[in-house]
Amino acid sequence: MSNTEIVDILNKFKSGNIDVKSVITQLNDKRENVAEKEVFAKIDHERSQRCGFPEFVYGAGKNVEQLISIIKEIRSNDQSVLVTRLSKKIYEELKPNFPEADYDVLSKTFIIRTKKKESQPVRGKIAVVTAGTSDIPVALEAKHTAELCGCEVDSLFDVGVAGIHRLLSNIDRIRNADVIICVAGMEGALPSVVAGLVSCPVIAVPTSVGYGASLNGLTAMFAMLNSCANGVVVVNIDNGFGAGCAAVRVIDSIRKNRMTHLA
Repeated sequence: MSNTEIVDILNKFKSGNIDVKSVITQLNDKRENVAEKEVFAKIDHERSQRCGFPEFVYGAGKNVEQLISIIKEIRSNDQSVLVTRLSKKIYEELKPNFPEADYDVLSKTFIIRTKKKESQPVRGKIAVVTAGTSDIPVALEAKHTAELCGCEVDSLFDVGVAGIHRLLSNIDRIRNADVIICVAGMEGALPSVVAGLVSCPVIAVPTSVGYGASLNGLTAMFAMLNSCANGVVVVNIDNGFGAGCAAVRVIDSIRKNRMTHLA
């Protein structure tokens, strides 16, 4: 049961439209309905207070009926919705139920933004940088995640080490960020180069892009884990979502530190 539903029932009681018995009956009915919904999913409505971002949804493996129920439950609490790894086929089936939703075909992300979120001040700035064009789907997953959490995102695509002049010509934009998410496949060299040029945190995302010896992203991941540029943080292969969440946590730590100093 959402906070909005509870407040609505209590307001009706306060205004004299319902009595105590009706309040108890309605609360019990709501609780039973929630119990039925939560057979396959328990929505964590308090996650935004604890972690700084709401519960998002991993779309792969869930059927349309489950997703509709989960999305409606999240929306009932006036939260933004992000469903990752959602196929276009499933999106087309969901679309009639959520006409306000956006869908990014490349990153396979389903998004519903709340007006409340759009009106809030920007939390911080993140640069999302990719080595190649083929890394863009993973980068977009990180971008959408960070933006839905209230961060500004500056995207720089196809600036890998094969043409390092492209990276160096954009270095001022990159240095202007509070956190950098660096997405690369092949040999995974870009995060090391970027981390040697900036002072802010660098989150590296290995992708499964590359020829046979790239081993579906393992080569890039091992290279990033063995980076000679100190302090590079590495997330899992193709995990743009995880990188976006990690960047938001860093942004919140920076913001809290600034507020402490201002106080």
